[in-house]
Amino acid sequence: MARTGSVPTVNPRPSGSVLAADPLARVAALPGVREAADSARASVDALLRHRILRRQSADVTAEASLRAARASAALEGHEISLDGLRDYLAGAGTDARRTPADEDLAAPDPAAPDPAAPEAAGLTFPPAVDVPADLHSAGSLGFASTDPPSPVVLGTVRLYAELGVLGPAWERAPRQALARMHVLVGRGCLPDDLLGRPRADAGTRELLDPLRLGPPPHSVETSVRLDGLTGLLVAPTTAPAVVVAAVVHGELLALRPFGALDGVIARAAARLVLISRGLDPKALTATDVGHLEVDQIDGQEAPVLGYRDAAAAYVGGGAQGVAAWVLHCAKALELAARESLAVCEALARAT
Repeated sequence: MARTGSVPTVNPRPSGSVLAADPLARVAALPGVREAADSARASVDALLRHRILRRQSADVTAEASLRAARASAALEGHEISLDGLRDYLAGAGTDARRTPADEDLAAPDPAAPDPAAPEAAGLTFPPAVDVPADLHSAGSLGFASTDPPSPVVLGTVRLYAELGVLGPAWERAPRQALARMHVLVGRGCLPDDLLGRPRADAGTRELLDPLRLGPPPHSVETSVRLDGLTGLLVAPTTAPAVVVAAVVHGELLALRPFGALDGVIARAAARLVLISRGLDPKALTATDVGHLEVDQIDGQEAPVLGYRDAAAAYVGGGAQGVAAWVLHCAKALELAARESLAVCEALARAT
């Protein structure tokens, strides 16, 4: 992806004045992207029509949140079986939870030079759901680990459980919301003085790079590109929500504004885009499960890159790399919608 000033762009195609004024529309106009976005949207729409959502949408949302959080932690290198995580949360007492609805969501700006130390965040989990027996083993890529969940797993569950609360802050001040997200996921994983703070270029801990994407940009470039990303989020666009989510996701993976747990933040931010832009308003899709599942698809007519390879293609730049990443994200959303549809069917059978 080429960069012009602070705004991510791609090489323009002769598609009219609208594309010239709308960088995200340029991404949507790349070969195959619009078709992939339409296919993903059709899968989500099919999910939204399921009859069980008339009375149990909250249960599906909670299940999707748990599955997505577990998959996101796995992509960060922290694996646990779905049953193991579910059993741990049940034993921890998921009903005794606190939500930060009344807290000040203002948090340090990830590009600010010296933000104030963030407040402690309480551990919260999705509501306890009476899960049908066939859901315990359902779902993709059941990791065999029976160890207690790591702090990263618990932090990811905590973050994903609070995404609905973070929605207004995300729409109003995305950079503050990102810092707040880092506080939520990092509590118990990182020293308090690093929570929600932008990474420095020298004199700090070794940067974590679970996807092996290589060194991130200099902090000054990171700040400029975050400005550009924020500008894209508040500007009008004709691009589908899945394209916007993919660009947000890819940029945050490339920039790694905090230096640790940035992948979890990037995936959660993409989920927030899908929610806030109305594609998946009730957060019913376990999008991160889809990222894992893409690698498992056999016999694709048009093969889609796996998560790490697609992320590397985006970071490498160029229209082809950006398109490969968006195609991956669209396929992941499509697969996630199918999985949530299976959850709906299991709940329907249990009623």
